[in-house]
Amino acid sequence: MVSRSDFHDYSDDDMLEPPSKSSRKRAMHALQDLGQQLVELSVERLRKVPMPEELFDAVRDAQRFTSHEARRRQMQYIGKLMRNIDPEPIQAQLDVFNGVSAAEVAKQHRLEKLRVDFIDDEKVLEKIASTWPHADLQHLRTLRRNAIKEREHNKPPKSFREIFRVLRELEEGTVAAEDESTDYDNPEQA
Repeated sequence: MVSRSDFHDYSDDDMLEPPSKSSRKRAMHALQDLGQQLVELSVERLRKVPMPEELFDAVRDAQRFTSHEARRRQMQYIGKLMRNIDPEPIQAQLDVFNGVSAAEVAKQHRLEKLRVDFIDDEKVLEKIASTWPHADLQHLRTLRRNAIKEREHNKPPKSFREIFRVLRELEEGTVAAEDESTDYDNPEQA
């Protein structure tokens, strides 16, 4: 993971003299590493990263290249493009994808608690229904029954995990729907 301090290896006090060649090189490599993380993303996740269209196109091109040399040159080009943009929002979105951000961790904990509460009390299904009206409640009831049976018979928690997956998809579906409704001015990124 790229450290935020890698992007700017000098402070305002150091602006009296230009940054050293080593610090410029470290910053350049940090941007290339960030670019590499972008190239490894799926197209769906890549569209959620705030970046200029030119950078998005360069990353998509790098994903298509099979030649090692062509990909290496494209990665250098991505690093060059990234020198002219603020990498902080990109890194913040990658942190969310990697579960590093505090908000993402809090969301995971909230969903885990909801799952445990649901297993313990079926009335929590009403809360799920009010939060996500399009949720398949019958499927969730079945998963709950199966999870309880798995726990009673000391079986692997397949249904218990599936409940979490369903809740996470419901949560992400809500966030994705909100993103689509606010992204009306840029239909190519939707």
